Amino acid sequence: MSTYDEGHTVAGWTGTAIATVGSCVLGLGVCTTSVLAVVGGTAISAVALLVTWTLHLAGWGKPPGVRPVGEWPMRKRDHSAKAGHSGCVGCRLAGRERRAGSMSRTAVAAEGADALPERV
Repeated sequence: MSTYDEGHTVAGWTGTAIATVGSCVLGLGVCTTSVLAVVGGTAISAVALLVTWTLHLAGWGKPPGVRPVGEWPMRKRDHSAKAGHSGCVGCRLAGRERRAGSMSRTAVAAEGADALPERV
């Protein structure tokens, strides 16, 4: 089991589901040479990006890096999202990048490394 637990979030799964629908509509448009379906599939894919970003900023996504085991469940909301995540492109685009003086979640996880399981 990986200690990074990337993408196992409400934001990640919701965005993936919407993007899958968008890809199917886009592919259908290409196969049937329908400009309307191609534009619709592209629009649905753009909506997937915006929904994922919005959910991440609302705390339903998780920051990159190692997290303690207690933060692994998918439905565990990240209450530190308002301050921004260190090294997160989405938070940086929203103007929420964590300042250099504040302690990042990665540093907090490194201090509590005994809470992480050993790699097998």
